[in-house]
Amino acid sequence: MKEVFVVKAQLRTDTGKGASRRLRHAGLVPGIVYGAHQDPAMISMVHSNLFQHLDHEAFYSHILSLNIDGKPEQVILKDLQRHPARPIIMHADFLRVSAKEKLKTHVPLHFVGEEVAPGVKAGGVVSHLLTEVEVSCLPGDLPEYIEVNVAALAIGDAVLLSELALPKGVELPALAQDEPQDVQVVSIHAAHVAAEEEAGEEEGSAEE
Repeated sequence: MKEVFVVKAQLRTDTGKGASRRLRHAGLVPGIVYGAHQDPAMISMVHSNLFQHLDHEAFYSHILSLNIDGKPEQVILKDLQRHPARPIIMHADFLRVSAKEKLKTHVPLHFVGEEVAPGVKAGGVVSHLLTEVEVSCLPGDLPEYIEVNVAALAIGDAVLLSELALPKGVELPALAQDEPQDVQVVSIHAAHVAAEEEAGEEEGSAEE
């Protein structure tokens, strides 16, 4: 059963940097909700309540219940602006969803089977080239995550985007383009190759 997240919010009328600054000083987070052929609405949320939700990975890929002045709306978290140095949420964007319209959002990848992969047993190193992927689906089909099984990979093997086992009703926009972006998701390579790559990255950073 999927976890249910409820975000309480209030409509706000003041806009601009000054208004946002006053909200933050009062312990609130300014935000906006838009989409579903409705006008955008400016909102504010209690910072401590929103911050608690962010500890859950599923919050970023779930359909959320945004309760605005007591009226619930189905949304997804579309964008989050954080303070660069302090644990403060600066702004949050939510996108309304319609049960009959497909949405695009990112969901995390969960990697399984690494400990039994032949490549790992032979001393290889696993490289996670993607940690999340953009999906397109109806809200009711939105997965919490997509599982990537690497149990059969040997050294030199990789899993491509097109090889992911997708839940029913879920598509990958990257593969629907005129030139499909069928990139590697995860690979296993020899340990010495990993060491050479890290050394090359360090040399490049030093030159910069």
